[in-house]
Amino acid sequence: MKHREALIIIVLLFVLNIFSWSFFLSLRQGNMEVIFFDVGQGDAILIKTPQHHHILIDGGPGNIVLEKLGQELPFFYNSLDLVILTHPHDDHVAGLLEVVERYEVKDILCTGVLENTNVSRRWSEVIEEKGYRQARAGKRISANDFHIDILYPAEDLKGEHVKDLNEVSVVSRLVFKDDSFLFMGDAYAKQEAEVISFAEDCRDEEWCSLFTLDSDVLKIGHHGSRTSTSEEFLYFVSPNVGVIMAGRDNRYGHPHKEVLEILESYGIIIKRTDKDGDIRIVSEG
Repeated sequence: MKHREALIIIVLLFVLNIFSWSFFLSLRQGNMEVIFFDVGQGDAILIKTPQHHHILIDGGPGNIVLEKLGQELPFFYNSLDLVILTHPHDDHVAGLLEVVERYEVKDILCTGVLENTNVSRRWSEVIEEKGYRQARAGKRISANDFHIDILYPAEDLKGEHVKDLNEVSVVSRLVFKDDSFLFMGDAYAKQEAEVISFAEDCRDEEWCSLFTLDSDVLKIGHHGSRTSTSEEFLYFVSPNVGVIMAGRDNRYGHPHKEVLEILESYGIIIKRTDKDGDIRIVSEG
């Protein structure tokens, strides 16, 4: 009899847990959430849309991303709609190897560029097995409640080796109604200038008529390194908030003082994972 009562209690707790998650999700209905995870010296960004799409940009340097996803997604969610890899440096791709083991990933978007490290080679095996869509400037990913534009790189990099992976980092822009987020990966100032040129020279009337670099939130390039975030670029993007993803007391000195001073001079609100931990931005559109 006691065993039966215990079983009933467990079932009731399970049902209540489901209802609590349903209630939580109903509260979130209509809002877009972008969570910049504190994964140390690396990038991992989760996008949660009003219609419950879940998109992960990069995975950080280790398996801490699994803990972060577990905190953000209901226990019965075992899939991600889209994973975007900006470039296969370990601090962006290592965690994704853990993610594809734990979650059913419905779609992968990356350049297909190669890197001669153990982690990158394992990633190449993953995308060869699961398949992927190539990230190139001009591609738009659309759903009913949002779209993501790929702004860089322009060239076909599938199977290619490059000297510096940061120079071919995927740049993407998320648009939800009137709100927008620009994700720079580890792109340098040189790539920022090329993104500006792409925006100015875009010739596809149907696509370009809806496109602008102006964004409310800017994920600062390359962890706040002085190699990125030029004043010209900030002028074109004109963000209200700049998010810097860097590890505490990292050996690179990120973010650099010069970048912080430039952001402050433009009146941009600065949020940092090394100071603020996980950064959640909720948009009503």
